[in-house]
Amino acid sequence: MTNTYPEVWELDSLFSGGSDSAELRTHLEATGNKLADFEHAAAAFGVPKQTADAKQVATFLEKTSDVSVDLRQAGAFIGCLMAQNTEDKQAALLQSEHAFMRSRFQSAFLKFKQALMETDPNIWSELLSTEDLKEFAFILDEWRKEAKRLLSEQEEGLITSLGIDGYHAWSELYDLLIASISVQVGVDGEEKTLSVGQANNLSSHQDATVRKEAYDKLEAAWGEKEELFAKTLNSLAGFRLQMYKKRGVDNVLEEPLQMNRMKQETLDVMWQAISEHKQPFADYLSRKAQLLGKDQLAWYDVDAPVVENSQSFDYAQGSEFIIRHFGKFGPELEKFSRHALENGWVEAEDRAHKMPGGFCTSLPKSGESRIFMTYGGSMSNVATLAHELGHAFHTHALQPMHDLNRSYAMNVAETASTFAEMIVADAAVKNAVTKEEKISLLEDKIQRSVAFFMNIHARFLFETRFYEERKNGVVPASRLNELMEQAQEEAFAGSLSEGHPHFWASKLHFYITDVPFYNFPYTFGYLFSLSVYAKALEEGQGFEEKYMALLRDTAIMSTEQLAMKHLGEDITEKGFWKKGIALCTKDVEEFIKLTAEEG
Repeated sequence: MTNTYPEVWELDSLFSGGSDSAELRTHLEATGNKLADFEHAAAAFGVPKQTADAKQVATFLEKTSDVSVDLRQAGAFIGCLMAQNTEDKQAALLQSEHAFMRSRFQSAFLKFKQALMETDPNIWSELLSTEDLKEFAFILDEWRKEAKRLLSEQEEGLITSLGIDGYHAWSELYDLLIASISVQVGVDGEEKTLSVGQANNLSSHQDATVRKEAYDKLEAAWGEKEELFAKTLNSLAGFRLQMYKKRGVDNVLEEPLQMNRMKQETLDVMWQAISEHKQPFADYLSRKAQLLGKDQLAWYDVDAPVVENSQSFDYAQGSEFIIRHFGKFGPELEKFSRHALENGWVEAEDRAHKMPGGFCTSLPKSGESRIFMTYGGSMSNVATLAHELGHAFHTHALQPMHDLNRSYAMNVAETASTFAEMIVADAAVKNAVTKEEKISLLEDKIQRSVAFFMNIHARFLFETRFYEERKNGVVPASRLNELMEQAQEEAFAGSLSEGHPHFWASKLHFYITDVPFYNFPYTFGYLFSLSVYAKALEEGQGFEEKYMALLRDTAIMSTEQLAMKHLGEDITEKGFWKKGIALCTKDVEEFIKLTAEEG
C-alpha cells in the first residue's frame, strides 16, 4: 500500500475559509477581548514586594500565555495565507490587523517586565525559588534583564506603536515588492513566466544557459527596482539604529546576541575558526569549476550539478526517503514526521504566486506545525524538507513544557533542523548506487558547508558593514552593491569570477524585523549540530531520548550552558568549532578524490 503525502497543506482544520474565514474573524475578536483584559491587568500589576506575591505573578503569567497562544495561532495562520498566495490582498489586511494587536500585547507586557525590573533583588531571589515560579525562573530572569536594557515604559510603548507603520511596514513593503516580480525564462524549450521562488529553483538546473538566464533576468529585476529596495532597507535599518541609539546601544550585534542567548566571544571565535579554514572549500569550488569547464565559478554556477542524471525524487519518494532514515535514528522522529507528511502539514507544490524560500511555523493552540517550501524533486529539496521537519520536531519535543518555557532562540532552532538534514544527507551518500550518484549527493552535502561558511558569512559581513555606514546616513544602492560584492569576495576566499551584487535586494532575511541579523545563527546551528550528530552516531538509536532532552533545554538555557551540559564542550574556545569544520573538510577530500578518478 502506497502512502499518500499531500503536496498542498491543510489549513481548514485551523480556520476554515482562508483569508475570508469566519472562524478566524471570531478568533481575532475573542483574542481582542482577552487582549483588552490583559492590558487592564498589566496596568494594575504592581511591583512584587514580598514572597507571597509569587501567586500574583503566576496568575499574570497564565494570562500572558493565554493571550500569546491565541495571537501566535492567528499570526502563524495569516503567515501561511501570505506565503501560499502573494496576491491574497485580504491576507495582507489581516497581517496589518494582527501586527496592531501584537504591538498592543507587547506594550502591555512591557509594563509587567518593568515591574519585575523594579523588584528588590532579595525579594526577586525568593520569588524565583517559590513553588509557583521556580519552573519559570530562567525566562523570568531573562525578561527582567531585558527590561533593564530598555527605555521607560512610555518611550518603549511609543517605539512599539510607531513600529507598526515605521518599522514592520518596511518589511511588509518588501514582501509586496517581491510579489510584484516575475520573470520570463526559457526552460526545456518552453518560455515560462516564473515567480522569484520558481526562478531561484533554477540555480541548480543542469543546463548552464537556463541557470544564467534565470540569474540575469532576476538580476535585471533587482536592478530595475534597486532604488525601492535600497529605500526599504535603509529605512528599516534607520529605524532600528535610532531605537538602539535611544537605548544607549552602539553595537548592532548586542540585540541579536541577546536574542540568541550567546556571548560575543562565542560568535567571534566561530567566525575566526571558519576564516582560518576556508581553503578546502575554496579548493572544492576550484575543482567544481574545472568539472564545469570554467576557470572560476560565477555566482549562478555555485549550485550547478557536476554530474548528469542526478537522482530525482518525486514528492512521495522524497517523503518516504526521509521517514525511512529518520526511523534509523529514532522511533519518535519517524512517527512524528510520518504524521506531519500524511496529514498535510507541508505546502510543497511548485506553482506560481507562492513566496520564495521555506519556513516552519508552529500553531501553539492546536499543537501542530506547518511547513512551507517549493518542492522541485532534487536531493537538495529533500534535504530542505527534512530541515523544516527538524524544526517541527523541535516544537514537538517541547510539547510537555509549559508554553512559556517553549521559546528557543534561532541558533539552536537551526541546530535541530540541520541535525535532521544531516541524517538524510548522510543516508543519501551511503546509499548511493553509482559513483556518479555518490558524487552528486556528496556535493549536495558540501554545498551546505559552502552555504554556511561562505554565503552566510558574506551576509554577515555585508550586514555588519552596512549598519556601520548607515549610522552616518543613507547608503545608496550603488554602495550596497559594492558592499555586497566585497563581502562575497572575502567570504568566498576569491573563488568566484563574479558575485551577486544585488543579493542584498534578493534576500528576505535582510528585511525581517522580528529577528535582526538573520544569518549567523544558521552557521552556529550547523556547526553545533555536527557535534550533536557525532554524539548520536556514537551512541546509536538510544540517543533519541537524550536528544529530545537537549531540545527541551534549548528554551531554558544559554547556548554556552547547553553545550557544556549536553556535549561537555566550551563553545567560547576555537577548538570546538574547528572539530566541526574538520568533519566537513572530509567530504571535500572525498569529493576531490572521486572526481579525480573520473579523469
